Amino acid sequence: MQVPLYQAKAEFFRMLGHPVRIRVLELLQGGPVAVRDLLAEIEIEPSSLSQQLAVLRRSGIVVSIREGSTVSYALAGGDVAELLRAARRILTELLAGQNELLAELRQTEPPLSVPQGDPSRA
Repeated sequence: MQVPLYQAKAEFFRMLGHPVRIRVLELLQGGPVAVRDLLAEIEIEPSSLSQQLAVLRRSGIVVSIREGSTVSYALAGGDVAELLRAARRILTELLAGQNELLAELRQTEPPLSVPQGDPSRA
């Protein structure tokens, strides 16, 4: 039985839903990166990185490249890099909107008023 497209998309985004996986994909945008360099950049345990790379590899969005004893990873296609750029644009717009709202709130905030009462109690 075929999975509905919306469900396949949800599973795809769920697969992306880990900070280490996103960071790996960001680092791979410039081309293949050796595992040792990923470890140095991300600063996590090798076993944790290995798990996250396995998820990305199984999904088909990264490929591993072995040259002698060095294993590198690369994006399987340019669409993933475009997706990350789109996410950056969306987040930039959302945060800009939040900053505008925050500025508006600060401009319209009434001054703090001190409760009026018996001055001898102050």
